[in-house]
Amino acid sequence: MRRVNAESQRVTQTGGPAPWSTSGTEPHTGRAAQAHTVPAPAPAAPAGPAGPSTGKGTGAVLRRLAVPAGMLAAVVGAFAYVGAVDPNQPGHYPVCPLLRLTGVYCPGCGGLRSAHAFVHGDIAAALTDNALAVAGYVVFAAVWAFWVIRVARGRPARLDLGPVHLWSVGALVLVFTVVRNLPFGGWLHP
Repeated sequence: MRRVNAESQRVTQTGGPAPWSTSGTEPHTGRAAQAHTVPAPAPAAPAGPAGPSTGKGTGAVLRRLAVPAGMLAAVVGAFAYVGAVDPNQPGHYPVCPLLRLTGVYCPGCGGLRSAHAFVHGDIAAALTDNALAVAGYVVFAAVWAFWVIRVARGRPARLDLGPVHLWSVGALVLVFTVVRNLPFGGWLHP
């Protein structure tokens, strides 16, 4: 049995045999089990608003922001390349294999042209080329900003999406794909 003395912050093991003993004596010595005092573990450092293991200095914040900054650099680099190399000119990018083999527009068809127009500030052309991609750019920017704010504050950047959210996104992509391939969805063709 363990008792904690709040005044001395010590844990006392009292009475009864040791857990490995069935006779009330310690193994190999034959002596009766005695009460002994074990120091209590040191109290944990109080957790601040940033959590228990986060630094508060500028260096710690910069280290935490390294991954979001790297992600942003990769996305900006990709958009810069697509902005510089026009996908409207043949030969720069491969053709969509689904479109080439079946004549069906996939959800990503027109995405590069949309990104090119987006980089050049032509939002109307970007929406015409692939409206779902433009929505994806906006969602990415919002999620990235959420990520940076949470990481800068030292909090976990958890975005809990349940099955309903994921199925909703899948249904949206499916409806977009079907509608853009129907005769009345010509306004969604790239």
